[in-house]
Amino acid sequence: MKQKHLVVIGGGAAGFFTAVNAARMNRALKVTLLEKSGKLLSKVSVSGGGRCNVTHHCFEIAEMIKNYPRGARFVKKAFHHFFTTDTIKWFEERGVALKAEKDGRMFPVTNRSETIIECLMKEASHYGVDIRMNVAVKEISMPDDEQRMPDAGQKRFRIYFSDTGFLEADFVCLACGGYPKASQYNWLQFTGHHIEPPVPSLFTFNMPGNSITGLMGVSVEKAIVKVAETKLIAEGPLLITHWGMSGPCILRLSAWGAKELAAKQYHFTLLVNWVPGYSEQQLRGEWVVWRQQYGANKIYLRNPFALPARLWHYLLQQSNVAETQRWSELLTKQQNTLIQLLTAAPFEVKGKTTFKEEFVTCGGIDVSAIEVNTMQSKKHPGLFFAGEMMNVDGITGGFNFQHAWTSGWIAAKAVAQMAGI
Repeated sequence: MKQKHLVVIGGGAAGFFTAVNAARMNRALKVTLLEKSGKLLSKVSVSGGGRCNVTHHCFEIAEMIKNYPRGARFVKKAFHHFFTTDTIKWFEERGVALKAEKDGRMFPVTNRSETIIECLMKEASHYGVDIRMNVAVKEISMPDDEQRMPDAGQKRFRIYFSDTGFLEADFVCLACGGYPKASQYNWLQFTGHHIEPPVPSLFTFNMPGNSITGLMGVSVEKAIVKVAETKLIAEGPLLITHWGMSGPCILRLSAWGAKELAAKQYHFTLLVNWVPGYSEQQLRGEWVVWRQQYGANKIYLRNPFALPARLWHYLLQQSNVAETQRWSELLTKQQNTLIQLLTAAPFEVKGKTTFKEEFVTCGGIDVSAIEVNTMQSKKHPGLFFAGEMMNVDGITGGFNFQHAWTSGWIAAKAVAQMAGI
């Protein structure tokens, strides 16, 4: 029997996991991995500030899927094949122990992305994966294109490169990641799959000229952020930056609101509750008690919310409260403004900032035409998908990597079985 050949297009997490597992599961299978750039596993390298947020410490599928703005039903089925427990075990069996932090993010105990990269590279070397870098794919043809492939009976697919070279394969797995522009999906029209137009999914909010940026570096452990006049809301740590706001709660909001915020051209009003334990009404009720309790104290020096001092002083300044004022001297107008700023401070957002290496998109190949139990195209036998190539994306916290490992493993297993002995 002639040796079967799998070509994986994309040298990221999903592509590598597909390649190394397929090669391991079927030693008779030839596996080639193509990467268009000169760098492998680039997102793995920069994820989590260079530590690699491998997955999330969540072992209930029903809970896990709540972190996927798009594709939740698809990953729910996929996770029954390969879940967080399997990811942890897979890496531990190869000498890479993972640890969980209090927010649920999981990292290698070494705190080094290189640990994950070295593990995957070692697997690829051990199982003979042929890695080719700086190879850009411009077209893929199948046997029904007789003019292009007169001898296509040899292999099911022919992959053409930008430099006029080509490869033939029995199986192809597309694991190219998410493209930021719809035009970049044009070369995939041969698949006949519907492609959901891409928009950024994880990004921070720009607030040019806003005085809040003077507090760059200040963070709060928990805030509630809401996009005015929408149902978009998120909760979590918030970081003030020199361009606006970032942090997990902003990134979550950007993920859930990816399409809606794109439609607004990233111009909207953000409402921030700096004291999420209180609504405006509840805060007014407590205020009477505090005025009596702290009456003789200067309000700048007595902060009942444990907010960072710089932020507390900023909110007082915005409320026209003088540094010498005591709690008992707070005017009604000042008090009303301060309560409003504490529970629903408005900030005008005018643009976004995305990080190139960690770019995540909403959009891609519609999963309705992908068989979730194999990651195989329902239109073309032998064509598989893995990772962000599909219209599946998670919020920040290791969820996108878990989808990459899961879809890559499922595709690898299906190819290994179809390839036979």
